Amino acid sequence: MNQIRHFLITDLNCGQRLDLFLAKENTDLSRAFIKKLLQKQKITVNGAFNKPSYKLNTGDQITLDVPEPEPSTAQPEDIALDIVYEDADLLVVNKPAGMVVHPAPGHPSGTLVNALLFHTKDLSGINGVLRPGILHRIDKDTSGLLMVAKNDHAHLFLSEQLKAYHIDRFYIALVKGIVNPNKGTIDMPIGRHPKNRLKMAVVKEHSKHAVTHFEVLERYSQKYTLMRFQLETGRTHQIRVHMEKIGHPIAGDPVYGGDKKNPFKTSGQLLHAQSLTFLHPVSQEKMHFEAPLPKTFEAIIAKLTPFS
Repeated sequence: MNQIRHFLITDLNCGQRLDLFLAKENTDLSRAFIKKLLQKQKITVNGAFNKPSYKLNTGDQITLDVPEPEPSTAQPEDIALDIVYEDADLLVVNKPAGMVVHPAPGHPSGTLVNALLFHTKDLSGINGVLRPGILHRIDKDTSGLLMVAKNDHAHLFLSEQLKAYHIDRFYIALVKGIVNPNKGTIDMPIGRHPKNRLKMAVVKEHSKHAVTHFEVLERYSQKYTLMRFQLETGRTHQIRVHMEKIGHPIAGDPVYGGDKKNPFKTSGQLLHAQSLTFLHPVSQEKMHFEAPLPKTFEAIIAKLTPFS
């Protein structure tokens, strides 16, 4: 069945473009998908169809008719994968920056799931046909390690480890400014941004407990700091949100305070999921994996000058 969504425009959103408002309020839908809904007349304002550029008025009533995702959209695609480890129960993949993890409206192909479906027929079905085997995700422009379950037993076992915070996940990032002290912990709750629905934020209401541990690896004279992070919890955009909040956003981050004129010319944040440590779902053996920084990330660091 299609999903019907309703919005009532208040003074806060008066004057905004229809398409931009919808993108902010429907973070699970891409702008391209919203554009298609407008073109197919699946969106009405006060019962009438309007252009994407329509300027909203206080009291406008918007209705979206969002179709259910088609299972067939997750199709096998011959996309190269950097598989760090694989056995009968799981995979560990080193995802490149720029790759979306699973299909979604506006991103039906070219995802990690499409590549996994081509690579193997054995993926857990717990998360459904659009997210087979997917236990956790990292953002599109974040590179690094992901676990993938090949059967339901492995999926449940690894999911329980995630929920209990028994999986060690370390990230490397280049952040703006000189960070002090050398080590610390950020304990701030994270929820949806109260005004910008595309973002998460540190908020008290409608939020979840979020803890990030950090360590300074190197400080540079260009006023950047290389850092290692350990996730205690795993909230959406957690490291990016926490670092923006303490005044040291991740370099290149287009959403959370990174350079508007990105001097490194990266497509997004310089954030890399460096390592994973967990118990194997069958053997109970402790498994540890690491992925080196992407070459583009390494090249950027090589051009910076460490403090003596």
